[in-house]
Amino acid sequence: MNFANADMGPVDPPSGCSGCPRLVGLREELQGLHPGWHNAPVSSFGASKPRLLVIGLAPGMKGANATGRPFTGDYAGDLLYKTMLDYGFAEGTYRARPDDGLALTDALITNAVRCLPPQNKPTGEEIRTCRPYLLATLSANPSIRAVLALGRIAHETFLTALELKRARYPFGHGAQHELPGYGMDLFDSYHCSRYNTNTGRLTEEMFRSVFDKIRRHIP
Repeated sequence: MNFANADMGPVDPPSGCSGCPRLVGLREELQGLHPGWHNAPVSSFGASKPRLLVIGLAPGMKGANATGRPFTGDYAGDLLYKTMLDYGFAEGTYRARPDDGLALTDALITNAVRCLPPQNKPTGEEIRTCRPYLLATLSANPSIRAVLALGRIAHETFLTALELKRARYPFGHGAQHELPGYGMDLFDSYHCSRYNTNTGRLTEEMFRSVFDKIRRHIP
C-alpha cells in the first residue's frame, strides 16, 4: 500500500503525549480522581498481521480510558467483541478487562483519537493532531484488506488520512467502498454504542450484517 505523506513514526502516542492541551487537561483531572485508571493514550490492540482494521472514534471514559484496551469496559465493547468472536476475528473470552486473555485473530482495533475527549467529542484539530498515528498504523500493517469504520467521524477521518474525497465515499451503515490503489475496502457501520442500540438505530442483526460482508471479503 502506498499512503500519501505517510508518517513512518510511532504507531502509538507516548503515554505522556502533550499534543492536545484540552485532552491533557482532562487526563490530568481524571488521574487525580481515578488514580487506578489507565488515564493515558490508548494503544491499538490486535494481531501482528491483521487483514481487518476496526477504527473507533476515541476511548470511552469508563471503557478504554479506564482499562487501557480499546473497547474494553463499556457496552460498545460487549457488542463488538461478541461479534468478532462469532466471526472468528477473536478467540478466548471477553470479560471487559485487559487481563481476560482475549486475543484478536487477523484483526486490529484502534481509535481515530487515542485520548478521551470531553463529552466523547474530539475537535477537528484534535483529530488532525492524532492522524499521524493512524497513518503510521496503516503503513506498518500492509496486510490490511478491510477497514471497518464505526461511525461517521471514524469514516471521514480515515478518508481524510488517505487524502480521498469524502463525497466519493459517502458514509452509510452497511456501505462497502472499494479503494482503488490501496488494496482494501472500507466498510461502514453505525457506532456500536449503547445510545445507538438503545434507540434502535443499530441492532445486533444490523451489526452482524456488516461482518457478513467483511467475512465474504476476507474469507
